[in-house]
Amino acid sequence: MSRAIQHTERAGRYAKQPAGYRIFMPKSLPPVPALSFAGELQQRLSLADRALGRLDGSVTTLPNPDLFVYMYVRKEAVLSSQIEGTQSSLQDLLSAEALLAENVPRDVGEVVNYVRTMHAGLARLREIPVSTRLIREMHQSLLQGMRGAHLTPGELRRNQNWIGPPGATLATASFVPPPPQDMPRLLSEVEAFLHRHDDLPLLIKIGLAHAQFETIHPFLDGNGRIGRLLITFLLCERQALQQPVLYLSHYFKRHRQQYYDRLQAIRDEGDWEGWLTFFLAGVAEVGLEAAETARQILLLRETHRGLITDHLGRVAGHGHRVLERLYQKPIVSVDDVRGITGTSFPAANDVVQRLVDISVLTEITGRARNRRFRYDPYVNLFT
Repeated sequence: MSRAIQHTERAGRYAKQPAGYRIFMPKSLPPVPALSFAGELQQRLSLADRALGRLDGSVTTLPNPDLFVYMYVRKEAVLSSQIEGTQSSLQDLLSAEALLAENVPRDVGEVVNYVRTMHAGLARLREIPVSTRLIREMHQSLLQGMRGAHLTPGELRRNQNWIGPPGATLATASFVPPPPQDMPRLLSEVEAFLHRHDDLPLLIKIGLAHAQFETIHPFLDGNGRIGRLLITFLLCERQALQQPVLYLSHYFKRHRQQYYDRLQAIRDEGDWEGWLTFFLAGVAEVGLEAAETARQILLLRETHRGLITDHLGRVAGHGHRVLERLYQKPIVSVDDVRGITGTSFPAANDVVQRLVDISVLTEITGRARNRRFRYDPYVNLFT
């Protein structure tokens, strides 16, 4: 085989089907010829490892890492869903969770499903490894009751799918993944690769697996969201992160066309190194951004604890309890505060008003009754 053909078919080969369209059949991982770590790829790997370590250290220094995880998971859910075409925002999601609207729009419902799927999948990681079984469970949860619920949630596709602009057909698609009968085998190969003991650095292994999953495209809908979740799940499973706080949707959304081009270059040119360089740059960029957000949360918490101590007087203890709860539920009512503090409604209302006076809380409904208050300084760190 010539060097040019070997390079072109490094990731797999195109095969024409009887109906006239071409499918792509990926080769199993790792790539052959082996990856070249010379030059930029090695540098990117070093920077990504350093950013990942800094992020993990930043989060573990928080008094309660859940303060960071709660909102970061929701930010990821919004961004990952936006890539797939939803229009909901972080504010929409928080409002839905605070029951501010009687009817939750479909787009917001999809993001709520994403949050639930993320938490359920992380809980399952304590019982089973990242595997085809876990992937299918996540997919079923993701699509349950939402757009795509008719597309066999949790089931590997039994029909040929394709990727392309609106109106594209199998014949005009930008990319046609492998046929449905090969789904179980191909996913089994990815699973075996992930759990094989070898010398590949963890981030390289995860980058390879994500690209391979998107090439296989095993479901009729939801492949992108599941594939992005897998990145963080694998980091947590291998204990590279103690908390699920690295999500690349922001980076992929910001560089959307380059993301698709890098994946396609793997299939067309066997350019695994180009994809991995792009992927690792995202890990480094997002890791450093998330570490900085964790630092800002710690600073914000200390600033507001000081304000509460200085300005709330004899009810400062109640103010501190409310503040801690705001990191888990940044939109509250006076009734919520009454439950947090164990006081009467008038006393809880007084605490809320004092928190409004020092700009910790902002009233967001404009109503005289059933008011809701948001912890804007915290929410703004994520928007």
